[in-house]
Amino acid sequence: MSEELKNSLIVNAGIEQPDNINNSAIQRFKNLKRPRLSVDDYINGIVEGNITILSKAITILESTLAQHIELSQQIIEKSLPHACKSIRIGITGVPGAGKSTLIEKLGKHITNQGHKLAVLAIDPSSQRSGGSILGDKTRMELLSVDPNAFIRPSPSCGTLGGVARKTREIIVLCEAAGFDVIFVETVGVGQSEIAVHSMVDFFMLLQISGAGDELQGIKRGIMEMADCIVITKADGNNIQKAETTKGQYINALHLLPPKESNQTPQVITVSAVENNKIDALWKIVIEYINFVKENYFFDNNRNTQAKYWMNQTINETLSNHFKNTISKQQIKDIETKVINGKMTSFQGATILLDKYFNLLRND
Repeated sequence: MSEELKNSLIVNAGIEQPDNINNSAIQRFKNLKRPRLSVDDYINGIVEGNITILSKAITILESTLAQHIELSQQIIEKSLPHACKSIRIGITGVPGAGKSTLIEKLGKHITNQGHKLAVLAIDPSSQRSGGSILGDKTRMELLSVDPNAFIRPSPSCGTLGGVARKTREIIVLCEAAGFDVIFVETVGVGQSEIAVHSMVDFFMLLQISGAGDELQGIKRGIMEMADCIVITKADGNNIQKAETTKGQYINALHLLPPKESNQTPQVITVSAVENNKIDALWKIVIEYINFVKENYFFDNNRNTQAKYWMNQTINETLSNHFKNTISKQQIKDIETKVINGKMTSFQGATILLDKYFNLLRND
């Protein structure tokens, strides 16, 4: 083999490449300690309208860590004097009714009038992984960049009907931050409406036309809760169908008993895509709020809601304490006897509760 060929086969070592990982930067990051905010730091930031601090406070509120639970309750307690100064609106509807589109258009209409809007969107959590998509900000592109709007998607965490357990307390924080209109969007028609209805001043039910028997898919109980029924997507070839559906709902509402607010629920057709009748929908909300404030239903309803959520918290706390006190094996043994027909469900519950109360007495 010639010398020229041998030299052509030699591979030079070349320049030594630097490490892909910047170890010095990692060390600096480890040495960087974020200062912990005190309760007063959180309160001052929230009252000043600092969205970053508000978001951090909500994250702590949603945490299940013991130290975070204690901290969050202190934040809530000091936020209360600055809260309760908003209109709380619940928005629900069947999947595909256009909730996100309507919220964005109605939200922009509200912020353009000088209001500050907070949207609390409850996303369903997976029963297997416990995760949520939390994609509401991607569906509300204009509202998400509005300086007078705050969108906070929260995972349902498997609680009643998809309503996040801490939603009502998050409302308090948002009100303390100066948001005078609060939207609470649910994941769809179901048990969540009961919980949402118990934390809002105005309950809006979204429906679509042209999907078969419009009244078949709606339970009477949900219609009784609605303060306004909105027929969405009333545009193009769907206008006539929407008007027909509107007439059906108006007739159906006449069959329901009077509401405690003494206000007859309104039915309206809207097109969020064409921005049609969005202003009329907001006018319905304002007229309702003014009416119930004049007849004192507004304050009485909020007082009733406060008592309801206090009792709900008691029930939830007792249930969690019971499950943490009685061993899983004891519960499983009783469940097996109930399943095998050796005792009734009532007897099984009584035995477990007796064990629980005995343990409390011994403590």
